[in-house]
Amino acid sequence: MNRALMTALAAAALVVSGGSTTASASDAPPRTTHGPCQYTLTPDEPAARRVPLPPDPRHTPSHGTVGMAVRTSQGLLPLRLDRAKAPCTVQSFVHLARHRFYDRTVCHRLTAYPTLKVLQCGDPTGTGEGGPGYEYKDELPVDLPPAPSDPTGVRRLYGRGLLAMANAGPNTNGSQFFVVYGDSSLRPNYTVFGMVGTAGLKTLDKIAAGGIEPTTQDPEPVDGTPVLRTELLSVRPSCRP
Repeated sequence: MNRALMTALAAAALVVSGGSTTASASDAPPRTTHGPCQYTLTPDEPAARRVPLPPDPRHTPSHGTVGMAVRTSQGLLPLRLDRAKAPCTVQSFVHLARHRFYDRTVCHRLTAYPTLKVLQCGDPTGTGEGGPGYEYKDELPVDLPPAPSDPTGVRRLYGRGLLAMANAGPNTNGSQFFVVYGDSSLRPNYTVFGMVGTAGLKTLDKIAAGGIEPTTQDPEPVDGTPVLRTELLSVRPSCRP
């Protein structure tokens, strides 16, 4: 990401760096599951860690919540996934967690813009370009309030504690996600699929307070690698949200 972007444009930068994939004309169409979620292999961007396509039942669970016990090197980051908001996203996230896709991965990006305060994780390569080797449709939020900082009314408030998917454009969700540690202003182009628990907010505040690694080009960056290395040690479904 170009850290010289204006703050007003930074809110559009929550993307997976690798971009979306398109098979060449000579290739067979990529494999897609036949359920409502239509998880689709991305042969041009293979999985950073081998994992099968998620289950895609005709009746995707769309009620209730799923607790996720997330241990990080900086503390606990409990999550509560909301099936009603994003059933296909929750199904994929739980699938990846059960296959230990997220274990021992590093959260590669921290932002500290006035209108964008998030920690981004979910790439086993730690580069912002890795994913699970498949993509799936957006389940965009329709109930977020307008962002107070945007007089145009286009952007929405992604409030502190929200859990959402990063992407590389429409319908390119994979494994990368972000957690919001401070109210942020974004176009509603990112699937919201849960919340961070109270203990997780304390962990996020600790990581944010540590700041962002300076570079020779930018000694005081507002977007980049967290100073406090944040590794997801284990991510597992739990009985307690």
